[in-house]
Formats: sequence, C-alpha cells, structure tokens
Amino acid sequence: MKAYIMIQAKPGTSEEVVKAIKSRVKNVLHADSVYGRYDAIIVIEAPDLEKINEIIYKVVEKDPNIVHTETSITLF
Repeated sequence: MKAYIMIQAKPGTSEEVVKAIKSRVKNVLHADSVYGRYDAIIVIEAPDLEKINEIIYKVVEKDPNIVHTETSITLF
C-alpha cells in the first residue's frame, strides 16, 4: 500500500519536518518541501493499512512542528 501525506507545518519548519521524517521513517519513498496549500508531501509505502496508521499517528503526528496532515491512500 502507498499513501501520500500532505503536511502543514509551522512557518519556516518544512525542511526540518522533511528531514526528521526521512530519518525516522524507513518506509519513505519520497519526501519534499513544496509551495502551495501544504508545506510538505511525503510518500510512504507499507504492507498494510495498520502499518500506515502506525507511521502516521506514532511518528508523523508526534512532530511538534506539524500543524495538520491529510492522507490519501492509493487504491491499487
């Protein structure tokens, strides 16, 4: 399974957020700071929905610089 995690971060922290996620999550396929509605987009791959849930709630959302996330899970 693959998931796209769109992140809104505190101002000026998007690069720090991306670096932290890359170092803490081995399932990251891509992680980039972006301009637009979100500050970063992370692509992760995991064997099942439970693992994706674990990554999002136990790792990503624990980052104090992350204000909001929105996750889209691929269908195929």
